[in-house]
Amino acid sequence: MDRQDRLVELRNVSRWYGNVVAVNDVTMTLGAGVTGLLGPNGAGKTTLLHMMAGFLAPSQGTLTVAGVPAWRNPEVYREIGLVSEREAVHGFLSAWEFVLASAKLHRLPDPAGAARRAIALVEMEEAQYRRIETFSKGMRQRTRVAAALVHDPSILLLDEPFNGMDPRQRIHMMDLLHRMGREGRTVLFSSHILEEVEQVSGTVQVMVAGRLAASGDYRSIRRLMTHRPHVFAIHSTDDRRLAIALMHEESVNGIDVEKSGLAVRAGDYGAFTRALPKIALREGVRVRRLTPSDESLESVFSYLIAGVQ
Repeated sequence: MDRQDRLVELRNVSRWYGNVVAVNDVTMTLGAGVTGLLGPNGAGKTTLLHMMAGFLAPSQGTLTVAGVPAWRNPEVYREIGLVSEREAVHGFLSAWEFVLASAKLHRLPDPAGAARRAIALVEMEEAQYRRIETFSKGMRQRTRVAAALVHDPSILLLDEPFNGMDPRQRIHMMDLLHRMGREGRTVLFSSHILEEVEQVSGTVQVMVAGRLAASGDYRSIRRLMTHRPHVFAIHSTDDRRLAIALMHEESVNGIDVEKSGLAVRAGDYGAFTRALPKIALREGVRVRRLTPSDESLESVFSYLIAGVQ
């Protein structure tokens, strides 16, 4: 397989619906291996995947799959396998019937043989003749992945593939994606959960409000998140005395004294949490409560997107 056959390339891609901008000026290149598309709900991840799959045309910019435009080009489906977030599986079919139908739609020379190989790849042989409506969420997902892989595509796109899965099912799906990446396929999966991306992907693309906020390996993204400004809610036996002492700490950017305690803005999470106990002990103040007050993913993403505005 030529390297070009595994590439998905976007250059200044935007997509809007009337006055609503869903994807805004995104440039990225996806190659062999597993990439996580991370972002909160509504960030534009699904729109981006649908453009890659040829369902939507970019309003602006260029998007190519295996070197050719994806929009209005059925040939790209020889290279793409797609598992959408919304299930579109007829429950009265067996897994075998569903995967075989996908093989026939691709007009493969040996559809039965291709279906058998795809079902074995996702380890669904024992349940392949059961109706899909009897399957667990994880089994349905594996069946859909088998249908997406039946024509041996070089590129696999998955939209929130871990939704609704129990821990065992998640582990199985993660192992499968790792296997696909090791085989040299280009695998892109979207998620709004940081831990999923950490465990599966080598490369992370962070989307916020339609924009590409950060790009790199997981460790570099984690460093960006760790070194962003943090806000801590603190309640102690003497908030004012503690606030005065904290003002001299290098990692502290600001303090608000409130009725409920202190709101401390720190520029370095690790340095502040190491310094606080020492300062409190020196001042004879007992810290009764210490909680990060802005640890939601939305606050992390908002910080990242601020860096590209």
